[in-house]
Amino acid sequence: MKIFSSLYAWTMRWAEHKFAPRILALLTFSESVFFPIPPDVLLAPMVLAQPKKAWSFATLTTVSSVLGGIVGFGLGFYMFDPWIQPIVTELGYQAKLDTIMAWFKEWGIWVVFIAGFSPIPYKLFTVSAGVLQMAFIPFVIASAIGRGLRFFLVAALIKWGGKTMEQKLKKYVDVIGWLVIILIVIAFFIMR
Repeated sequence: MKIFSSLYAWTMRWAEHKFAPRILALLTFSESVFFPIPPDVLLAPMVLAQPKKAWSFATLTTVSSVLGGIVGFGLGFYMFDPWIQPIVTELGYQAKLDTIMAWFKEWGIWVVFIAGFSPIPYKLFTVSAGVLQMAFIPFVIASAIGRGLRFFLVAALIKWGGKTMEQKLKKYVDVIGWLVIILIVIAFFIMR
């Protein structure tokens, strides 16, 4: 089934839309607080569609992510007991939250940097940093460096790959899409 080909074409059309930067900023901000879809899925096609704006898109994504991270930090700091803890309990994520808290205690600020750069859900770490009342300025600096490295790396790779990468991606997007779905399912069963 060629589901991912049509999704790819739709995303590329959106990447050229005049409101695409605003949508990218909103998606990125939301992902840092609660939204499950990483901003890379819109950043990459936007860079493919407009390679001359790669660095401005990466900057917009970084700033929006850090601002969302600050909101996540605030939610953890001020609203953990009344809002966040009941959601964590209801969704059965207490063990995962406990693991993240242990990582914070062991690694400190490096956890924020690694979470910002890696595909690990950044939102879990922003809220946890607030719950543990991590120093705010180091949190912002680690977030900016980690998130900035990630988004500038994505932008650079896509800009560098250019049309050749786009053609390869078009050709193999359905295979890649199904492989990602399979990996997610396998990871789900392993983590259960």
